[in-house]
Amino acid sequence: MSQAEHICCHTPWNIPFRRVGFISTRISGTDGVSLEIGKWTDVLERMGLECYFIAGQSDRPPQRTMIIPELDFRHEVIQEITTQAFQRQLRSRELSAKIHEMTWLIKERLYQAIDHFRLDLLIAENVLTIPMNIPLGAALVELLIESGMPCVAHHHDFHWERERFLFNAVEDYLHQAFPPPLAQIKHVVINSVAAEEFCRRTGLSCHVVPNVMDFDNPPDPPDGFTQTLREDLGLGPEDLFFLQPTRVVARKGIEHSIELVRRLNDPRVKLVITHSENDEGEAYPRRVRDYARLLGVEVIFASDRIGDRRRVHDDGRKQYSIWDVYPHADLVTYPSTYEGFGNAFLEAVYYRKPIFCNRYTIYRTDIEPCGFEAIAMDGFLLDEVVQRVRHVLEDEQYRQRMVEHNYEVARQHFSYTRLEQELTVILTGGISRCQSTCRCMCF
Repeated sequence: MSQAEHICCHTPWNIPFRRVGFISTRISGTDGVSLEIGKWTDVLERMGLECYFIAGQSDRPPQRTMIIPELDFRHEVIQEITTQAFQRQLRSRELSAKIHEMTWLIKERLYQAIDHFRLDLLIAENVLTIPMNIPLGAALVELLIESGMPCVAHHHDFHWERERFLFNAVEDYLHQAFPPPLAQIKHVVINSVAAEEFCRRTGLSCHVVPNVMDFDNPPDPPDGFTQTLREDLGLGPEDLFFLQPTRVVARKGIEHSIELVRRLNDPRVKLVITHSENDEGEAYPRRVRDYARLLGVEVIFASDRIGDRRRVHDDGRKQYSIWDVYPHADLVTYPSTYEGFGNAFLEAVYYRKPIFCNRYTIYRTDIEPCGFEAIAMDGFLLDEVVQRVRHVLEDEQYRQRMVEHNYEVARQHFSYTRLEQELTVILTGGISRCQSTCRCMCF
């Protein structure tokens, strides 16, 4: 082994890199990936690193952001590629040519962004995980092979977890880039089940880093801006505010929240859904509206009033952030059938709110064993669950003990302190820039 190969394999990192570039299709709003990028940014900057952002859409500081429109999975050409790639098993020559052309274009623009910000390390946020932008994944893999640049690949959900990606004409790209088996990549997943499946399918190692909140610093109390929030959402002073802080997509199980409201049989209870109805087609939102109408449940779709940040429109109408809304809720409903982790669960705990949830797989394996007290159903709603919701709503002392207990459990297991510890292990674990042609495991 040459001296260069020896250094590549054995030089510990000790965090000599100082300029980190996050790469994602979108770094904007309140989707799970964007939120976790924000949390990683907070902790990495607390550790002394500088963070920059490369994305198709971004709401991060402009002076630290490079917008590359082709990175956005909603870009017209990218949407065409994705649609054609996952509706057939034979790939046309035209589709291959389109992927190659976009891969080259994206790779060149990634190089420009890296040079512009003088980056030492890349953090690939879900772009080497789920094939929403095939050319971006292929371009990043080529760039890493050519440059030897170190990379942390932060995987939130995989293509094998989504039925829509099973039938495809791009199996070669899935094997090559989603995820890629490159020496200088440190793979990070967000739950233990994903870790087991990742290792089984790829033969690669990975590190589990759960989603977190800043439990060492509780949220500020509501301010004057939110004094009219309940009224603006259509809630009366005596109403009970059930908050469904999710998108309107099938895996969120919103029909269970509607059934809960119906079975409580209390006209004061109103269910407020915070996020968009348009992310995964119109069928499920129509199903939610029809089901609520069938059961006689009032559901408030509030995405026009709740966004990624607060603002006042020209007509004087307020838009609230999701963080404005949590403090006013009486109960958070989170009956998801599947989640990569569960940001809304941690957010409810952070704002000290009782939680009605489903025992989805990751809740059972990675969250419940920590000792949280949630009002949990196991796939479907039973009378005893409904009665427990009534108890929590009516018994203030019991409710307060529950939410304080949950906050302390989360502070121990899912705080920024935990994230800093995990990132320290990753960043001091020997990952390095590969400066030779060796294909050693550089971490």
